[in-house]
Amino acid sequence: MTQQKPTWIPMLILLAIALFAAFGVPTPGPAVTEGLDTGDIAWMLVSAGLVLLMTPGLAYFYGGMVNHKNVISTMLQSFIAMGVITLIWVIFGFSLAFGSSINGLIGNPFEYAFFKGVFDGKPWSLAPTIPFALFAFFQMKFAVITPALISGALAERINFRAFVLFMVLFCVVVYAPLAHWTWHPDGWLFKYGVLDFAGGTVVHMSAGWAALAGAIYLKRRKSHVEANILPPANIPYVLLGTGLLWFGWFGFNAGSAVGAGALAVSAFATTHVAAASAGLSWILFDVTRGRKVSALGFSIGAVVGLVAITPASGFVSVPAAIFIGTVSAIVSNIAAHWRANSKLDDTLDVFPCHGTGGMMGMLLTGLFASKAINGAVAEEGLFIGGDASLFIKHIVALVVVSAFAFLASYALLFITDKIIPLRVTEEEERVGLDISQHDESLVEV
Repeated sequence: MTQQKPTWIPMLILLAIALFAAFGVPTPGPAVTEGLDTGDIAWMLVSAGLVLLMTPGLAYFYGGMVNHKNVISTMLQSFIAMGVITLIWVIFGFSLAFGSSINGLIGNPFEYAFFKGVFDGKPWSLAPTIPFALFAFFQMKFAVITPALISGALAERINFRAFVLFMVLFCVVVYAPLAHWTWHPDGWLFKYGVLDFAGGTVVHMSAGWAALAGAIYLKRRKSHVEANILPPANIPYVLLGTGLLWFGWFGFNAGSAVGAGALAVSAFATTHVAAASAGLSWILFDVTRGRKVSALGFSIGAVVGLVAITPASGFVSVPAAIFIGTVSAIVSNIAAHWRANSKLDDTLDVFPCHGTGGMMGMLLTGLFASKAINGAVAEEGLFIGGDASLFIKHIVALVVVSAFAFLASYALLFITDKIIPLRVTEEEERVGLDISQHDESLVEV
C-alpha cells in the first residue's frame, strides 16, 4: 500500500473550532428550571443514551455482514459519525433543524450556533418539562445515526475520507432541512399535518434514498464478481448488533414522547411488538420460498420492523403494530430479493430495509393513527376514522421527501467525488478497506 500524503488542513480546522469554542463563545447564564419534571428528565437522559447506543449497535450489525477484509472500516464508518456529526450539530446543525423557521424550510443557522442560548434557554415548546439542552442532545443522537445508516449501501468500496465529507454535507443539506420540515412547529410538513413520531421520513427514508443514490453512483464492486453471495464475516456480530439496536430503539421511539408518561409506554410497546412480528414474518416468508430459517433473516426482519414502526410508534395501537411489522417485513423481503437479482449493488440492502421500511411505516401511519393513542392526532388514519385526508397527506410527503432526499444526495455524492474521489482503487478494494484505508486488520473472525 502507498503511504497516504500528510495534510494539516483537517487538524487546523478542528483546532480553530476548539479555540473559538473556548474563547469566542460566551458562558451561559443560569439554567431555566421552572416547569421541569425530574421524572421526565431522568427518562430523557436514559433515552438519549439508548439512542446513542444504537450507533455502535449498527456498527456490529453492518460489520458482521461484510467480508472479513472490510469489517473494521465498515464499523468505523458508524463510530466516526459519533465524532463528526456531534460537532456539526453543536456548531450549527441544531440551529438549522430547530432554529427559528425561515419560510418553514430551514432554521436560522446562527440562533443556537455553538449551543449559544441552549443551556440557559427556555424548554422547547413541545417538550416543556425537560431542559432545552437535553432536548438538543436527544435530537443530536438521531442526527448521528442517520448518515451512519447510509454506509451499509456503500460498504467495501467507499473512500473513508470521502465518506466523512459526504456525511457532513448530508447532515447539513438533507437531514437538517427534513428535521425542520417534520418536527419544528413551523416546518411545512408539520403544519401540513404529516405525522412522524420518531423519524420515518427524517431518518429512515432520507438514509434509504441516499443509500440508493450512493449505490447507483458508486456502481458495483469490482474486486469480486459474485460479491453478493460472499458469506458474512461474523453472524454473531449481526445478532449482537440487532440486540443493541432493538434495545436502543426503545429510547428512539419511546423517548420521542419527550416524557415519562403513558404515551412513552405505548410507543415502547408498539416498538417491541412490531420488531418481534417483523422478525418472525421475515423468516416465515423465507420458508414459504424454500429457504431455511436463519439468524441473519430474523435479525434483518426485526430491524425492518423497528424501522417501519418508528413513524407510527406514538400514534397506533399494539394490534396495529403487529400488522405494520408483519406486512413491512414481507414488502422489504421482496424488495431485497429483487435487489439481489438486479445489478444494483446496495451492499447491505439499506434501501430495501430502511428506505422501503420507512415508506411502509409512513403509509401505514396514515391508515392506523388514532386519537385514542395520542391526543395530538388531528386527523385519524383511514382505517380508524374513515377519512382519507391523513393518508393522502402522507402520500404527498412520501413523494416529496423521496425526491428531495434522492436528488440532493446524488448531487452531494457528485460534489464530494469532485473534491475527494469516492471510490477506492481496484487494488485497494481487492486488498480490503481495513488495510488500504486504516492499516488495521481483523486477526480472528
